[in-house]
Amino acid sequence: MQESISFKEALAVWWRIGFLSFGGPAGQIALMHRIIVDEKKWLDESRFLHALNYCMLLPGPEAQQLATYIGWLMHGVRGGVTAGLLFILPGAVAILGLSWLYVLLGDFTLVEGLFFGLKAAVLAIVVQAMIRIAGRTLRGVLKPVLAIAGFTALFAFGLPFPLVVLGAGVIGYIAARWFSTTGAAGTDGAADSAPSIHDLAVDRSGTTRAAMICLLLWLITVGGLFLLLGGDNVFTQIATFFSKLAVVTFGGAYAVLAYVAQQGVEQFQWLQPGEMLDGLGLAETTPGPLILVTQFVGFLAALRQSGLEPAMLYATLGALLTTWVTFLPCFLWIFAGAPYVEKLRHNKALSMALAAITAAVVGVIANLALWFALNLLFRENVRITSAGMDMLLPVPGTIDAAMLSLTVLAFVLVFGLKLRILGVLGFSAAAGIAVKLLL
Repeated sequence: MQESISFKEALAVWWRIGFLSFGGPAGQIALMHRIIVDEKKWLDESRFLHALNYCMLLPGPEAQQLATYIGWLMHGVRGGVTAGLLFILPGAVAILGLSWLYVLLGDFTLVEGLFFGLKAAVLAIVVQAMIRIAGRTLRGVLKPVLAIAGFTALFAFGLPFPLVVLGAGVIGYIAARWFSTTGAAGTDGAADSAPSIHDLAVDRSGTTRAAMICLLLWLITVGGLFLLLGGDNVFTQIATFFSKLAVVTFGGAYAVLAYVAQQGVEQFQWLQPGEMLDGLGLAETTPGPLILVTQFVGFLAALRQSGLEPAMLYATLGALLTTWVTFLPCFLWIFAGAPYVEKLRHNKALSMALAAITAAVVGVIANLALWFALNLLFRENVRITSAGMDMLLPVPGTIDAAMLSLTVLAFVLVFGLKLRILGVLGFSAAAGIAVKLLL
C-alpha cells in the first residue's frame, strides 16, 4: 500500500466506485480490483485478497464490506465510514426515486432501457477481473484444485459458499501445518512482504469505539421502536425483520430474496405477488449492493401498512429505516474484526489458510459470473435437482439475441480494444438504448 493517499483523492475514487458499481458482488469486486489494485495501485494483490477473504466470511453484502475494509485500511474509521456509505448512497437514492415512480406511474420500462446495455458491460468486466485474479493467485497445485472444487461445489451442488470457503481455509491451514512439520514450508500463501498497516502513517485509533457505536445505534433503533410503537407496528416489524436478515444473509442477496418475498407477501402482506421481481429489476439496473432491493420492500410496507398520511412520506421513512438496519451491521462486522484479521497476516499457518480461501474465492467469483451470464443471456433457466445435484442450466431456445449482441460488443471493447471502465460502460449503455428503441 502507498504510504500517502490523500483523503480527498480517496473520496473522489469512492464516489466513482459508488456510481459505477453495477452487476452484483462479482461486478463490484471486479470494479474495485481494477481501480484500487490495477489503476491506482493503492493495494497490492495479496492485501486486496486478504481483505476480500474476510468479507466473504461475513453475513451481508461482501462488496460493500470490502469497500469499508479498504477505506479503513487507508484512512482509519473515517475512511471506512466514507467508503462504505458512498458505496451504498448512489444506489439507495436511485432506488428510492424509482420506488416513487413505481408507485406513482406503475412502470419503469424506460429506466430498464437506459441500463440495458450496462449489464452486458458488467459481464465482460467480471470475466476480465476473474481472469486477472486467477492468473495472479492460482499458483502451484493446491490452489487451482481448490478453485475448481469451490466452483463445482457452488454451481453443481448448491452448497453454501461460507461452508465452501471455510472448508478451503481448513485445508489450507492443515497443509501449512503439515509442510511446517515436514520442513517443506514455502512462502506460498505466507504473509506478504508489504508493510503492516501498523507501520503506515494512518490513524486507526477509535476502531473499537466505532464498532461499539454501531452496535449501540443498531440496538437503540430496534429497541426504541419496540418501546415507542409496539411490536405490531410496521416500522418495528421492518426494523426487526431486516435486522435478522442482516445477521443471517450468508451467500449474498440472492440467497435470501425468496425468503424476503415469501415473508413479505404471506406473513406481513407488505407486497403483492410478483412485486418482489419488480423490486429486483430496480436493484439490478442501479448501482450498489443488490440487497438494496430490501429498501423497495420497506417502502411498500410502510406505504400500505402504516395507515398514516401523507403515505409517500412514511413510505420514504420505511425505505430509509430498512437501509439503516440492513447496512449498519456491515460497519460493525468490519470495525470489530478487521484489526484482528490484519494481525493474522503475520501468522504463516493462518495466512496459508486465507490464501486457500483466496483460491476458493476465485471459484466463487466464477460461479457468480456464470450465474449472472445465464440469467442475462437466457430468458429461461431450469434447475436440476437429482443425484445430489442442485444446478441451474439454461433453456437453449430462450437465448436473448439482443443481449447476446450487446455482450459480444462489450467483450470486444474490454478484451479487443482494451477500453477503460467508463468507456466500456458508455458505449454499452448507448448501444443498449439504441437496441431498446429499435425493439
